[in-house]
Amino acid sequence: MAETTKAAPGRARRTTRAASGRGTAGKGTPKPADNRASAVARRRADDDARVEYFRQMLLVRRFEERTARAYTEAKIGGYCHLNLGEEATVVGLMAALRPTDYLFTNYREHGYAIAKGIEPRRVMAELYGRSTGVSKGWGGSMHMFDTEARLLGGYGIVGGQLPLATGAAMAVSYRGGDDVVMVQMGEGTAAIGAFHESLNIAALWNLPIVFVIINNGLGMGTTVEHSAAEPELYKRGAAYRMASARVDGTDVVAVRDAAREAVERARAESRPYLLECTSPRLRGHSVVDPAKYRTKEEKEALKAADPLAKARLELEDAGLLTAEDVERLEAEVAETVADAAAFADESPHPEVSTLFDYTYATPVPNDSHRLPADPLFRV
Repeated sequence: MAETTKAAPGRARRTTRAASGRGTAGKGTPKPADNRASAVARRRADDDARVEYFRQMLLVRRFEERTARAYTEAKIGGYCHLNLGEEATVVGLMAALRPTDYLFTNYREHGYAIAKGIEPRRVMAELYGRSTGVSKGWGGSMHMFDTEARLLGGYGIVGGQLPLATGAAMAVSYRGGDDVVMVQMGEGTAAIGAFHESLNIAALWNLPIVFVIINNGLGMGTTVEHSAAEPELYKRGAAYRMASARVDGTDVVAVRDAAREAVERARAESRPYLLECTSPRLRGHSVVDPAKYRTKEEKEALKAADPLAKARLELEDAGLLTAEDVERLEAEVAETVADAAAFADESPHPEVSTLFDYTYATPVPNDSHRLPADPLFRV
């Protein structure tokens, strides 16, 4: 696919070039035995990584199951959307990022926060609305934000994160760094104006951003086929001469590899990329959605495509995981999740006096701190 490389007016285009390798033959050239040892080491490292991915997927699954339980116990309020069934996509995408890369998400972000390195305790405390949470209890399920982890939101408005992520990529490009911005969205977001506007600007200005569509097949309860004239959503990148790809979101290694290609291309060439991950969710749109729009056959197909079961089977077949290993990991994860829930339960609620602390980043004249019961005017 043809791509443009013209930089935005007034902006230096950031490039990264790999060493050519010429002039390295002869002295110091690795011997065949060294190459074999290096290959074995790489395989072992990749095997270890696959087991770690499974552990992270298991943690996200059990964390979200505990979250669903806490919601029914009225310990979590507001809207709550879970990553159940999307664990391979979540972990695979985060494995492709550097710690310094930026992440913007929609409102289905609990698993992303954990996989980005935020402690499960702080994530659960935020869900409980406690002051020890990621956003000090004021964000809740849909609005997590942590500058240290470079998770710059959780956004409740469909597509609200796209223009902001594009602006962050522009800032990275302007400053001349080599960080990359990844912005995640659901398939329904690909139909709104901000999607097309953001892709257009990113392509025009050569911004280092990876747009990721998590296509679980349903925009709330409407199938993609009934709402999109082109249901293979990655193809929309072609309208902006943008490299794009589609990957099986139930395969954590496939997602990691596809995301790495997208991220490193954005990093090296300062060009945007559109990645679509097909990743069916196991539950309804939110915890209060019974998903009655799904047939019995569809529900059975979802169980068969469970990414956690798929990953476990592949690891067992490869001899990388035993039943005892799984039992041990389950126990470790269960302890972590129980600890997170206990921590959230025991954490204090935010003080009422802090209610307006984060309304604006800097002081604003005539900023109102009026509470609902306060009079409109004070005499």
